[in-house]
Amino acid sequence: MVGKTRIQKKLQLLVLEGDGIGPEICREAVRILNVLDRKHALNLEIITERVGLKSLETVGSTLPEHVVDLAKAVDGIVMGPMSTNDYPNKNNGGINPSGTIRQKLDLFANVRPAKSYFGSLGSSKKGIDLIIVRENTEGFYSDRSMYVGPGEFMPTEDLAISVRKITRSASIRIAKIAFELAQVRSKRLTAVHKSNVFRLSDGLFLESVRDVKKNYPDIDYSEQIVDAMAARLVRDPENFDVIVTTNMFGDILSDEASELAGGLGLASSLNYGTRNAMAQAQHGSAPEIAGQNIANPTALIASIAMLFNWLAIERNDPKLDEAALEIRNGLANMISDVDARTRDLGGHNSTSGFGCGLATYLEGQS
Repeated sequence: MVGKTRIQKKLQLLVLEGDGIGPEICREAVRILNVLDRKHALNLEIITERVGLKSLETVGSTLPEHVVDLAKAVDGIVMGPMSTNDYPNKNNGGINPSGTIRQKLDLFANVRPAKSYFGSLGSSKKGIDLIIVRENTEGFYSDRSMYVGPGEFMPTEDLAISVRKITRSASIRIAKIAFELAQVRSKRLTAVHKSNVFRLSDGLFLESVRDVKKNYPDIDYSEQIVDAMAARLVRDPENFDVIVTTNMFGDILSDEASELAGGLGLASSLNYGTRNAMAQAQHGSAPEIAGQNIANPTALIASIAMLFNWLAIERNDPKLDEAALEIRNGLANMISDVDARTRDLGGHNSTSGFGCGLATYLEGQS
């Protein structure tokens, strides 16, 4: 299936379980999807495909081409974490599923909230509630900066070079996403950069953001150099709301913000463009705990809530917004109870136990 096909009768979701803890947390995410489907008559059709190391073993590629075509055709994607460090090179089938799908579907916006849940969870800061809007398709990521071949290469065995790509068009469109989010939140936006060093590339990014700012005169706009931003997230994160930045800076800062808010096990995200969206937890595949039934499924389930909000607009279906709110309320309820938390949050619950408990809570809500 090539191209985008909107099927209003069925809401088709493609689940890609990935590696490490991916199958375990995806299993609980699907459990919650089935509960919400029954409650709200969402008419879900859940399609599961293999990607990652299991796919490499069976078909010789970590991302078969038919999966990319299917990703383009369904209404939304739920992607588990990937062990990309363990993949062979691209010529031997080692394709980065996350990066490739982001590129192929032009999922240029990666929105990553960091929000403290009830109960604090030992965080050094209380009341963190911010969103990092990360450009997703270029920057210092070697698989996203060249038309042919990687953007990282070695002319000699003792010299490695990386190419960074920043374009005006990509900078403008991610800035628009960030300003629109700021409009419906606290009307505060911060652009993060390193233009004192990357004068041309980050200079172009800042110039583009400032151009977009002209259309949002009511937004309280500021700029921060990335190293100062990293320090201020530790010192006074409550002074920030929406943060827009380039790909690598956004990746690093969002992990920092999520740890301050309680941990990567809570860190949700949504990748989206003009026609497609993919729910994906911020964290990695954690192979050291894979198969032990102790991983926290919160981040992936919260990412599905973000996907539902996006789909509610796409399909003009308020039931999806209701389902997203139920997910958030249910997660907050579970995490507020120390006995219901998984080990990373100081509790003793299992992955499946957390999923069952959340499902029971959701089923009991009218």
